Amino acid sequence: MPARLTRPDGPVPTPGIVHLGLGAFFRAFGAVWVQEAMETAGGDWGIVGVSLQSPTTRDLLKPQGCVYTALELGPQGSTPRLVTSVVDVLAAPEDPEAVLARMADPATKIVSLTVTEKGYCHDPATGRLNLDHPDIQHDLTYPLPRSAPGYLVRALQRRQAAGLPPFTVLTCDNLPRNGAVVRGVVVDLARRIDPALANWIAVEGRFPATMVDRIVPATKPEDLATVADLTGTADRAPVLHEPFRQWVIEDDFVPGTRPPLDRVGVQMVTDVTAFEHMKLRMLNGTHSSLAYLGNLAGYETIADTVADSAFAAFARHLWRNEIIPALTPPPGESLTAYAAVLLKRYENPAIRHRTWQIAMDGSQKLPQRILGTWSENNAAGRVSPGLTLAIAAWMVWVGGTDLNGRQIEVKDPLAPRLRALSDLGQTNADKVAAFLGVTEIFDPALAADLRDPVTAAYATLKSRGARAAVQEVAR
Repeated sequence: MPARLTRPDGPVPTPGIVHLGLGAFFRAFGAVWVQEAMETAGGDWGIVGVSLQSPTTRDLLKPQGCVYTALELGPQGSTPRLVTSVVDVLAAPEDPEAVLARMADPATKIVSLTVTEKGYCHDPATGRLNLDHPDIQHDLTYPLPRSAPGYLVRALQRRQAAGLPPFTVLTCDNLPRNGAVVRGVVVDLARRIDPALANWIAVEGRFPATMVDRIVPATKPEDLATVADLTGTADRAPVLHEPFRQWVIEDDFVPGTRPPLDRVGVQMVTDVTAFEHMKLRMLNGTHSSLAYLGNLAGYETIADTVADSAFAAFARHLWRNEIIPALTPPPGESLTAYAAVLLKRYENPAIRHRTWQIAMDGSQKLPQRILGTWSENNAAGRVSPGLTLAIAAWMVWVGGTDLNGRQIEVKDPLAPRLRALSDLGQTNADKVAAFLGVTEIFDPALAADLRDPVTAAYATLKSRGARAAVQEVAR
């Protein structure tokens, strides 16, 4: 029997970062970078993680001193690493006061977030705060919040009242202009609570945009046995990740709150926009496209999907003919070379990144991953048959039944509504029109342009199947 994993002897990092949404991605990405920065340059940058929805992560990590294994999955083998930068985990639903107290503590210099697109309680089509969201309605009424924006606003309110500077808000989610989005929802919510607070946040606060990139598949029960065999310890909460990583951050921090991440390879830049577009559209856009179409074709993972030459050719088509023409490369970057690296990452047989996992929450992801590129191509007179097919595949998928009549477990904040729209439609055209009428996803003007090509693509999927459809696009 392997020994239970525990924190090694020695000093524990002093907390300086609170992270909202302590899921697998941040533990395999940001927490590793922060640990390396402290090992290289020192500083008090220990991480207090916050679970906003469930105590599960807290319950797994606390008994082992909040340390865990990050297992790098390379084509030639797996490499474990002990991560010690997380020093505590709080479960917000059980004790919101403890979370606010930690965020308001003068020692907290950064509050970072990985709460997924839906966690910002915004309208994906506009980026504005969704005032009808039930958690926002709650947070406008009660001082102990539920939402990520609510925690940010109430903690900043406490800091203002105490005469403290704000913390830097560092979002690590895949949103276009993610810093501006979180700034907008925070200021908007604050203005409805206290206009003077909103003005203080708008002037003194800092919300640098970021681009984050590392594939982190979900940890499966059998992975715990693999980690135990490699390390000799029983880790209840390991994370898995690919070798590749990239973190680009706009160098715009509240004075005194900038960790030495640049010392360990994080790119500090003036403007992250070009990097963000490159990643969101080239990686996330093709990831989502392959997830929906690959899942409908019966493939469990992205690696399985691109092992099929038809889908690999489809991905290359998307990059070459539809996505790269709509992008401006970041300084010093080759988009063609980046596409080649992406395909190699997708092909890594050690990364079992499930198509179903990537397909989740598509209503929140489509605007930034696919619709923006489609719209820009359309305005420039360029056609986007591959992205059109991906949009149609999403519509089939959220309808809850695959192309062979099997039920799909759809996980999406709009899932019941989307399923109802699909069920009510009598024809392919009816179903597509109903989906395009969901204004939280589709701008009405864009929906009008999408209607005919998406209806045709939807019909092709239904009549010929996913593999034949992607072959037709990529031929």
